[in-house]
Amino acid sequence: MTRSIWFAGVCWGLVVLPVAVQADTVGDASDTLDAIVRRIDELHRSNSSYAEIEMQIVTPHWSRTLEMEAWSIGKTRTFIRIHSPKKERGVSTLRIHNEMWNYLPKTNKVIKVPPSMMMASWMGSDFTNDDLVKEYSLFDDYAYERAHPDDADPELVYIRFVPRDDLPVVWREIVVAVEPNDLIPVWEQYNDEKGEPIRRMTYSEVGEFSGRLVPAVLEMVPQTKEGHRTVIRYRTLELDVDVDEDVFSLRHLRAVD
Repeated sequence: MTRSIWFAGVCWGLVVLPVAVQADTVGDASDTLDAIVRRIDELHRSNSSYAEIEMQIVTPHWSRTLEMEAWSIGKTRTFIRIHSPKKERGVSTLRIHNEMWNYLPKTNKVIKVPPSMMMASWMGSDFTNDDLVKEYSLFDDYAYERAHPDDADPELVYIRFVPRDDLPVVWREIVVAVEPNDLIPVWEQYNDEKGEPIRRMTYSEVGEFSGRLVPAVLEMVPQTKEGHRTVIRYRTLELDVDVDEDVFSLRHLRAVD
């Protein structure tokens, strides 16, 4: 299977596809670290997907909730269309490989996102444009080892990931806490060069979608911006479904209902 994106997470890929694992295979994983990391990577894989998503963006001064649909094929194509609130209805994002475009219906303009804007916020959320396009593998692109945080929960497994030198990321390490029975992450924390946290993603409300175990709620909290958080809730999630490839086109980007 090819790797899908995380809208997350994302979020080591976008946020539009959460982690997912075949419910009947979790018990077969080895206890070795390599096997655990491979399993975590596999959680982010799907041939295609369709999702109905609610994104709540909270700041100290305002909050708003976006309702949207998202489609993906493999790790190369993603399409997101916002349906509400009314003033954002029709705003759409298209990703093909590492290129990205936004459509703004109020001005009827398609804007290609330049490399200099990849770390900018997506729709005012705590996710960046880069979260939507990166295609990294924890197993292939990171060195990893068991971690032992001072406040570790003895019932969780902790793994520290360090990106290879040429990987264009702004954090120096990722620490992931994993529930050892089903190997679904509980949270992941992104740290800077000094080991200080930059942001933390937590996963909750694990349920079954398309026969797979999936955290239905994801919360991204920047650690340097007090009072900010973004919560994603999956209302519908269909994995390995037929998706029309015409969805991933600049023509469809403008085709607002």
